[in-house]
Amino acid sequence: MAVHTTKCKIAKKEKSDRLYKAILTLETEEECYNFFEDLCTVKEISDMAQRLEAAKLLLGGSTYDQIVKAVEISTATISRINRCIQYGSGGYRATIEKVRGTQNPQKQE
Repeated sequence: MAVHTTKCKIAKKEKSDRLYKAILTLETEEECYNFFEDLCTVKEISDMAQRLEAAKLLLGGSTYDQIVKAVEISTATISRINRCIQYGSGGYRATIEKVRGTQNPQKQE
């Protein structure tokens, strides 16, 4: 049984790797729109956008109540996002900082 479980994990990782590699090939915002509109439902895209916005607000010091009102997302989801920010791999923070850097390019001296 352990061999089957290992094969399933490897197959899932290979599929995930192909997805991530496909995303990394996207070069323009239009390519991203086209790819994600084909890949995801409108609801899935909306949910991901809400999570990213909630993470940005959490990192900016907003309270759960403020985020619920601004993003219309549940406190359970905010809590999960907060755990990812506190104990996760740093994906939210790094991505938000990159986006901020491209929106507000300033030389640091």
